[in-house]
Amino acid sequence: MAIFSYISGIAGLALSDDEHALFAERPPWGAILFARNVDTPDQVRTLTQEIRERLGRADAPILIDQEGGRVQRMGPPNWPAYPPARTYADMYLDDPEAAGRSAWLSGRLIGEDLFEVGINVDCLPVADLSFPQTHAVIGDRAYGESVEQVADLAASATAGLVQAGVLPVLKHIPGHGRASADSHLELPVVATPHGELADTDFAVFRMLNRLPMAMTAHVVYADIDPTSPATTSAKMVGEIIRGEIGFDGLLMSDDLSMKALRGPFEERTASALEAGCDVVLHCNGEIEEMRSVAAGAHVLTGEPLVRAKGALDHHSRIACDVGSLREEFTSLTNHQSALDGH
Repeated sequence: MAIFSYISGIAGLALSDDEHALFAERPPWGAILFARNVDTPDQVRTLTQEIRERLGRADAPILIDQEGGRVQRMGPPNWPAYPPARTYADMYLDDPEAAGRSAWLSGRLIGEDLFEVGINVDCLPVADLSFPQTHAVIGDRAYGESVEQVADLAASATAGLVQAGVLPVLKHIPGHGRASADSHLELPVVATPHGELADTDFAVFRMLNRLPMAMTAHVVYADIDPTSPATTSAKMVGEIIRGEIGFDGLLMSDDLSMKALRGPFEERTASALEAGCDVVLHCNGEIEEMRSVAAGAHVLTGEPLVRAKGALDHHSRIACDVGSLREEFTSLTNHQSALDGH
């Protein structure tokens, strides 16, 4: 069966008839879930099974954004609330070892939650650096201000996730932290010179370039390509992401429905794929947009198919005592909250 080069959102708690028909006609590589798709553990487990049965692939990637803090699609009362990345960043200033352990535990425990309901990909870690101008859309999702700290904590969270049997997606390559605008609402432009970006923002992603998947930033880096955001820039993908950063895993676009991008969805899809993205991501579950994205996608072949297959072989689940890990995580993060005066 052919697999097409897109990842699709869905509208509700189960596949609609229209979604069944679209996924049969032009099967996406995978699907992504949001809070609108989540009710109970049994419902999510049934949904992930339904999607994989429709796609005809037991290992089809099903993604979610489960970072902790503001970006957590599965939460109380059925799943724990996890703190944002800034918690580990604050901890790192006093005790890097405890911070790394806490980040690892967060990845491991989030991964356990996801694995139990059939979700095998988490859009984590956020490896964007924090700057004074960083927009609140990133804000406390960042692991800190220094290259080494962010790379260390991101790697720790990723290791926990992978050991739970869940694959990570590195975002937002090659760096969203300097953007002072929200790419969900408008197109950010970063004017920082290339050399400075190479030593900071890009350096974090270079240290994490062996991860299996990454998500592009809808950001213009004016000193490198002043006309196109990284998602649709062949220069940014080829020379920076693949070349300078050295990322050779599966590259997906950020959500095509974000307002940083313009034009019909079939054209957005084609532009991202022509620039060098392996697959595109469409999140909002609007069926007409989904059809347009599917029409602009093409059959996964060649190097993109090799990278897609390679990404799914990356995880290695290791058994653990989840209860003990939760107790340790609670102790560490409660201690940090006490230090912060919360």
